[in-house]
Amino acid sequence: MADVHCIRAGVSCSTGKGRNSLRPVAPPNHAAVTPERKAALVKERSLALGFTTCGITDLSPPPHAEEFSKWLADGMAGSMAYMHRQARRRLKPAGIVPGATRAIVVARSYSALDREPPPGAEVGRVAKYARGADYHDILREPLDKLAAYARSLGGDDIIARSFVDAGPVPERELAQRSGVGWIGKNTMLIDPRRGSYTFLASVLTNLDVAIDQPFEADRCGSCRRCLDACPTGAFPRERVLDSRLCISYLTIEHRGEIDAGVAAQMDNWIFGCDVCQDVCPWNVKFAGNVEQPLEQDESMEYLDLERLTKIPDAGFPIEFGETPLERAGTPGLRRNARIALANSRRASGWPIQ
Repeated sequence: MADVHCIRAGVSCSTGKGRNSLRPVAPPNHAAVTPERKAALVKERSLALGFTTCGITDLSPPPHAEEFSKWLADGMAGSMAYMHRQARRRLKPAGIVPGATRAIVVARSYSALDREPPPGAEVGRVAKYARGADYHDILREPLDKLAAYARSLGGDDIIARSFVDAGPVPERELAQRSGVGWIGKNTMLIDPRRGSYTFLASVLTNLDVAIDQPFEADRCGSCRRCLDACPTGAFPRERVLDSRLCISYLTIEHRGEIDAGVAAQMDNWIFGCDVCQDVCPWNVKFAGNVEQPLEQDESMEYLDLERLTKIPDAGFPIEFGETPLERAGTPGLRRNARIALANSRRASGWPIQ
């Protein structure tokens, strides 16, 4: 759907030791602080709040509007009707928050490590990002603090609204334009220093803050490992994902039954999929070597399939409430577990009726 040098603040930061060390306090005479200095201050504060990368861009229309419109017209959004509803604002991000002129884009890495599954167990796999508390909840507080800090750098008319993978914000497009990384052939944003296992979030503001240069280099080169590794062939061409064939879409967003031919290719994924990221050389390079990644709940990496096929309605929110798995709902998780169990037994030579 989407796609050299990244200018960053280049400043070190310290979180301090007092409980008020991250309280948003504007520097003296903040009205006279230059846009460049404000950008450096915002980036320094983002690092102190735990984000791993920060870039800033304007809210001009994205350059891939025609491709995005065609993607929608071709039905590749599947049943995600909200993508159609949000299309106008995605193509004109300046209209998302009236008056906003800048996007402060931040990234937070999460652990890219996997364990071996329990020997002999019939288990389903959960995508790395979903193994634990909901990332929306994890990122909300520090992002709101960053928005408050941005407001403190200007006058009373400064607006700053935070977005954590919500609403019509084209996060990956803005991240590329703010120098955070480039959009790979699998449509994921790749940070050249950390890979693609990152959460993206943004603050839209009218603060007069200097913008960064976009990350324009395509460092995928001739590599197509992500495209060739997709079990369901969800990439009709580079940087185009057909959601209707994507395991992540099918296990999370899709409601109802899944085509039997596609289901047979889904292996034992029950929520999300990491295949196209796991094979990416940039992720292989940085696996286990990212500074302070968000850790995972290891107990959620592999889940017992037989049990999940029978999980009661009442038990689902108790076990999976406030986790990303909540989005699939009880019927969706049961369906995913049935498919994964059938695939697992088929691979083991069980007779499948």
